[in-house]
Amino acid sequence: MDNPLIERMRVYGETIFAEMTRLATETGSVNLGQGFPDTDGPRSLLEAASRNILAGVNQYPPGPGRPELRRAVSRYRSRHYGIDLDPDTEVYITVGATAGIAAALLALVEHGDEVIVFEPMYDSYAAMVTLAGGVRRPVTLRPDPATGRFTFDPDELRAAVGPRTRMVLVNSPHNPTGTVFTAQELEEIAAVCREHDLIAFTDEVYEFLAFDGRPHVPLASLPGMRERTVSVSSVGKMFAVTGWKTGWVMGPEPLVAAVRTVNQFLTFSANGALQLAIADAIDNEGEWIAAQRSALQGKRDRLAAGLAETGFDVGVSEGTYFVMADIRPLGYTNGVDLARALPREAGVAAVPAQVFYDREKEGEHLLRFAFCKRDEVLDEAVARLTAWHHRAS
Repeated sequence: MDNPLIERMRVYGETIFAEMTRLATETGSVNLGQGFPDTDGPRSLLEAASRNILAGVNQYPPGPGRPELRRAVSRYRSRHYGIDLDPDTEVYITVGATAGIAAALLALVEHGDEVIVFEPMYDSYAAMVTLAGGVRRPVTLRPDPATGRFTFDPDELRAAVGPRTRMVLVNSPHNPTGTVFTAQELEEIAAVCREHDLIAFTDEVYEFLAFDGRPHVPLASLPGMRERTVSVSSVGKMFAVTGWKTGWVMGPEPLVAAVRTVNQFLTFSANGALQLAIADAIDNEGEWIAAQRSALQGKRDRLAAGLAETGFDVGVSEGTYFVMADIRPLGYTNGVDLARALPREAGVAAVPAQVFYDREKEGEHLLRFAFCKRDEVLDEAVARLTAWHHRAS
């Protein structure tokens, strides 16, 4: 039989995360590729989930999500950002933010519609725009020569808008660059959305992992944006339980209803026992979130310093789990080749950033390293990379 996969999805094979994790396992490498912590979330969250399971909360919850979690999400958005959401119609629970992204793009993007995306981009964006029949219009984030911080050219953003543009997809704090968009940058995006009557879709899963006192500003909080913005976040990054796959879609009722219409035929509902535990943690574990943010900021500094000492040119990471590193000072130019070689030659796995770009040349010299690991793991990775570089020099 010929390839049965629909034609537009044939460019997508095994994800780079799966490949790098497999290589890390095969070689016994330190895995700084896939972004998952190697420690658990708050004990109270884990114990609450266990109690709920043992108490019999094991059947389908309501399709839109447990009301306890929807109300908790509504409270934290109001508490942190002044965004008031009706928990019955403007909050919808999904199987992780990834399912929310999928359902939103399938619900809101018609065949031939254009979606503006900031590259490098999380890989599910490209795949889901393609699956929806949409067309990506990338706007590239590049390091500011003065600061090393990745940002975009407002003129390039405006030039990306065309007669078929439907949506602008925004991820802040941004994976993989670590950029936290400023209020001024967000206003540039908002102005484009308002002027061209565009839907904004925001991925805010790292919302509580903005470092150095930087605020996370939801695009929906800007003037004229609440009524046109649909947002996703999740428990995975908030409480370091990435395997729980519980997220939420937020926004005005018409947009959330569209997402719900599609998602009811995809996953229908998410684990109810976990939802109840998450609701309690959102209300009561603010100190844990703050401590996690502080710890990760220190881990960022630890890994960035180690990579710089090894010889990488390390970018500025303002949030998330990740730091970007330029391989050219080490004498390399192709990040995919180097990422595939490092597990066997150095015993460390990273992700080549060019897989996050439509314009691959823009990112072929960059690797993404995850710092959401124990300090001793980060130190071991740096020691291995340093030894590798000395051998290769």
